[in-house]
Amino acid sequence: MNKNTTKPTELGSLIEILHITDPTLPIGGFSHSNGLETYVQQNLVKNASSTQEFVESMLKNNYKYNDALAVKLAYEFTVEKNMDEILKLDNECQALKAPREVREASQKLGTRLIKIYAALLVDPFLNQINEHIEQKEMQGHYSVIYGIITSLLKIDKEKSTCAFLYNAAVAMVTNAVKLVPLGQTDGQQIIYNVQGLIEDITSEIMELNSEMLGVCNTALDIKCMQHEHLYSRLYMS
Repeated sequence: MNKNTTKPTELGSLIEILHITDPTLPIGGFSHSNGLETYVQQNLVKNASSTQEFVESMLKNNYKYNDALAVKLAYEFTVEKNMDEILKLDNECQALKAPREVREASQKLGTRLIKIYAALLVDPFLNQINEHIEQKEMQGHYSVIYGIITSLLKIDKEKSTCAFLYNAAVAMVTNAVKLVPLGQTDGQQIIYNVQGLIEDITSEIMELNSEMLGVCNTALDIKCMQHEHLYSRLYMS
């Protein structure tokens, strides 16, 4: 029996969130810095305070209007079973990710995520999504796939989006600890400091519509493009 045919309990939903956002989920997120490595090598992110500034800026100016908003939209389109809008959203994500490395990273994370959950869930809609990806009709960007899966799992939309943002913050701090470098305590302090911001941004995203998707973050795009030409690199993006 597919456990997702019944309404999940509160604890069950919590476990599902913990599972899909677990940093050890084997989708390869640990190998991408999403431009942070460039900021560090250019001495723009160099200590705990500048790292926190970077994380806060990314959450407020990038994730809010891009990947995290895409999560919310994909979630809503999945509730409606609106495949046309999901395909359109995925196509927009492809166009909005100008840096090649970031675009490819998003695709890889998304297709790996759906591969895992296609084996875990028995759901016709997810099977259709997988078919569109296999037929090259959809790229399968990470934020879109995450939104689809959390919707199918019946995780609360706001909690799903909040967990996505928290996971992004943890990934940025984890990378900064290695790259700057920072002490582990510094890293945990930054994660603790941005929790209120994550909560606020989540609430704000709930009020945004598709017209706000893709607000430009030019500096980040440039740094991500420059990453391809760094003298030495620890990360793929």
